[in-house]
Amino acid sequence: MADLTLQLKDGRKLGYIEYGDRSGYPVMFFHGTPGSRILFLEDSELAIAAGIHLISLDRPGYGISDPKHNRTILEWADDIREVASLLKLTRFSIIGVSGGGAYAAACGYKLPDLLDSVALVSSAVPFINGKPPKKMMTANKVAFFMSKWAPWLIKAAHRSQKKLIQKDPEKFMKLNKDGNKHLNESDRQFLQKEEDLRLMMIHLAEAFRISVDECANELALIAKPWGFSHSDITVPVDVWHGEEDTMAPVEEMKKLAPTIPNCEEHYIPKAGHFVADDEETYKIILETILRKSHSETSQPRIS
Repeated sequence: MADLTLQLKDGRKLGYIEYGDRSGYPVMFFHGTPGSRILFLEDSELAIAAGIHLISLDRPGYGISDPKHNRTILEWADDIREVASLLKLTRFSIIGVSGGGAYAAACGYKLPDLLDSVALVSSAVPFINGKPPKKMMTANKVAFFMSKWAPWLIKAAHRSQKKLIQKDPEKFMKLNKDGNKHLNESDRQFLQKEEDLRLMMIHLAEAFRISVDECANELALIAKPWGFSHSDITVPVDVWHGEEDTMAPVEEMKKLAPTIPNCEEHYIPKAGHFVADDEETYKIILETILRKSHSETSQPRIS
């Protein structure tokens, strides 16, 4: 699948990749933090079967998207409005995973005229007074702390990861396979599979393609006020979250979701953070998006 780019009005280049049925119902996918447009090593059979045109985008500074100095979470919605215009999309839906959930929510708030629905999957939630939730795993808390007080340390760590991926990818995968004792059982099992580890490595390498700087910058962005309230989102929202997620603690989402006016909550027992990587759950997410779409041609076709 070819790398694709769009030229925005301010001169920036924004990268994306397409999966699924190119004539199907359009769904934009927003990656996590860090992350990239690359979701699969091959095309998505589920998206093809469903009749979904999946459009996965690199946020500024990731993959092949140009950086944007001093960007905000809410400004991403302006980029998406421009992307929709360039791709001639009149209605579409959005999936936002992990850190990408912040940007999906921003679009839900700012683009109700374009969106049929928003899916928040293992999504981050706004911090209170800039502090990560108490039940967030320690490694993530430390990363958010460093993003504010010592971003150079995060950048150095990611540069080390980037170098290892380039010089010894097998060692990188082994370290990630062995070094996940701090994760819950569900997430540990995900990182035991060779194919999943390789895809994660490719995904991360692409996130670092331009620079590692955005990995630190975006953590700091998520910790700041997002510029809107979830209670002002008017489009239909579906929350998908693992009951054992400690990367984005499920307890915080259970507090936030009821404040969203038109929201359905789906909590998956025994699941951790990698909810979207479970084929059965991902299939149900796609089915739900299709059911909520206003397109006459987008009926669920997943068997």
